[in-house]
Amino acid sequence: MSKGKSGKKKLSQEEIADLFKICKARFEKNKNRHKGLDWSKVQAKLEANTDKLWSLFEMERTGGEPDVVGFDQKKGEFIFFDCSAETPKGRRSLCFDREALESRKDHPPEGNVLDMADSMGIELLSEEEYRDLQKLGNFDGKTSSWIQTPAAIRKLGGALFADFRYDTVFVYHNGAQSYYAVRGFRGSLRV
Repeated sequence: MSKGKSGKKKLSQEEIADLFKICKARFEKNKNRHKGLDWSKVQAKLEANTDKLWSLFEMERTGGEPDVVGFDQKKGEFIFFDCSAETPKGRRSLCFDREALESRKDHPPEGNVLDMADSMGIELLSEEEYRDLQKLGNFDGKTSSWIQTPAAIRKLGGALFADFRYDTVFVYHNGAQSYYAVRGFRGSLRV
């Protein structure tokens, strides 16, 4: 991976080929996540949007196992979610946002969810998207994932996270400055 003249991150042809091979295999293995969609159309859309291709690479590199979970007819966009069984390993032990990170005096984590998602070019899953993901399988049975948090809750110092236990999606709250080895975040990418 390198930076091009414009400062955008660029993948090598080998990285692109490897990413397509991995994503195509996952797409074919999990047809229940994207009924009626064709991989060749997904790949063509990615090839035409190299900035999105880099974001997908980052999702994969950090353990998200991204897969297509739908197609937005109005916008003409394929929707990818992180579909790893547990919250991505390369995105754990992070507090919620920069403000929370800066408020930690002792033992601050190495980063925060919102900055990392932004640097990857992806969006944090909303509660609705998290619930939609759980309709496609069982995710976060041992871990949890930070999700988008309403401004009113964040203003009061809190943030939301979710997990799946007892055949149920649970949405909880925590101080935004908290972080745990088993809590990370899942993202979405529209191409």
